[in-house]
Amino acid sequence: MQAKDIMTTSVISVPLEGQIEDAVRLMLDHHISALPVVDAQDGLKGLVSEGDLMRRVRESESPRRPWWLEVLGGSSGSARDFVKLKSRRVEDVMTRDIVSVEEDTTVAEIARLLEKHRIKRVPVLRSGQVVGIVSRANLLHALSALKDRVLPEPSEDDRVLRAKIEEALKDVPSAAVNLINYTVEDGKVAVWGVADSDFQENAIRVAVENVPGVGKVDVNMGRLPAWSYGI
Repeated sequence: MQAKDIMTTSVISVPLEGQIEDAVRLMLDHHISALPVVDAQDGLKGLVSEGDLMRRVRESESPRRPWWLEVLGGSSGSARDFVKLKSRRVEDVMTRDIVSVEEDTTVAEIARLLEKHRIKRVPVLRSGQVVGIVSRANLLHALSALKDRVLPEPSEDDRVLRAKIEEALKDVPSAAVNLINYTVEDGKVAVWGVADSDFQENAIRVAVENVPGVGKVDVNMGRLPAWSYGI
């Protein structure tokens, strides 16, 4: 099994010339904790995470407050002034030394990289462009779908089916596609992630079941609490 078989393909990114407030809004709106930073050609230039923002706005002896309140203003103007005067651009705060993988990188190698570098996710590249993200959650979901604990090599038919499912999920009203993970094995689909309600979970199930070629569909969706973030 390779990166392209488990990655989240609906990647939320921020442009290199973007403002820090843009990154914060994207994280809050999409319930994620990190964003790839890309140039005009979607080439990977860096990664901006909740940790990057926290380190930039929190003084060592200041009271601990939610980082997003500090960046967006909150009750104190000091962090807002700091961002305005010193760190208005995403480029100024992003991490540049990024560990990334290719589409054909094995799941075992990705797991080794996450452990070695103590990171939560890796961008997946195709010819230098970001086409997906593999997180710890993606790995765990793939492993939990296995009965014999051996990672199978998906057939080409399964990979084609996975691409069709990706398109079908985009039609589900208000679904946070970037928070939905799914694997395909012999036409059987396992879906994880979060949904806003039982109605939305059912809509996700119906969208997958309506894809020609899909067999059994196993849906395991949680609910999205307020101010939660992707792994």
